Order: sequence, then C-alpha cells, then structure tokens
Amino acid sequence: MLPVGVPEADVGKLRAVLPGVPMVVCRSEDQAEAGGGRLTDAELAGFGVGLVLHPLAAVLAALRGASLAYRAIAQFRFRQKLELLRRGLEDDSPAVRGSALIALEGLSRAHPGDVNAYRPMLHELAARDPNVAVRRLAIVCFKNGTPARETILILDGIADDDEADADVRKTARSVSLLLVKKSNQK
Repeated sequence: MLPVGVPEADVGKLRAVLPGVPMVVCRSEDQAEAGGGRLTDAELAGFGVGLVLHPLAAVLAALRGASLAYRAIAQFRFRQKLELLRRGLEDDSPAVRGSALIALEGLSRAHPGDVNAYRPMLHELAARDPNVAVRRLAIVCFKNGTPARETILILDGIADDDEADADVRKTARSVSLLLVKKSNQK
C-alpha cells in the first residue's frame, strides 16, 4: 500500500489499523521543508515499510530532458546548433552545461572554429565554474580549437593552482601541452 497524503509521523498509526499490509512511503521535498515528522529509514522499517521512494523523479526527468535536447542538436542546421549550445553553456544546471560542452566538443572535432566562437565563455567555465566536471569538460573542448596564447596562459594558471582539483589541474596541463605543441608545428 502507498499511503498518499499521510505524514510519516502517522505511519505507525496506519500500521496499527492495517497490520500485515506491506507499505511503501514516498518522501517529498514538501515534507522535508515542512520539517514535521521525518522518520529514519530504520523507524519506517519498524512500522513495516518495505520501500522508501526518495524524490529523484524530478531530477531524473530534467536530466533526461537535457540529454534528449542535446542529442536533438545534431538534427538542426548549423546556426541553430550554435545558438542552442550557447544557451546550454549559460544554463544554471551543471548537467545542462556539461551536456552542452560534450556536444560542443563533438562538433568542434569537425569544426574547430566552434571552440573559437565560444572561447571567452569556455575560459570562464574552465577557470571559475563551481562544478569540477564542467571545468574539466570546458578544458577538454580547447584541444580541438586553435592554440590561442591567452588560452594556454589560462590553462597553465589552472594547472599551477594548488587549490584547484587534481584532475582539473592534470587536464589543464595536458591540454596546454597539446596546444603548445600545435602552435610550434605552425
């Protein structure tokens, strides 16, 4: 049984009325914000609750939506793709920014100029984004672009920053070295 609208604090009362009936409890953000009657998983199990559903449905739906949107980019004309990427790179969600960076990295393999079009935004994401994965993805995008001096300097600064994440520093160092090698080949 899934008791809808029953506060967790009242699950024990429900168990007394319906002994032996298996129960599933769905937790919501509303209950957490209300602050009332949040039981531990062990307490719920003591009342016969066999499964506790946590509020991930909205997050998963949003991530699926972002993923589908960026897969659909491949079907648009080139200018539409770039506009959608710009919106994704400016989004508040790290998942959306990450998806946009993955799409940009893929597009820039065939069109290195795409990286150049977003270079200032990529500099900002690589240097200052609060999400480590987004920073690394932004850094990886530079490998497909032209070896711009300011990008190499930014990447070297990130690589030398002892306070930065170790994987971010390592990625910045390797992409910087690749760009230096590209610039020396010209």
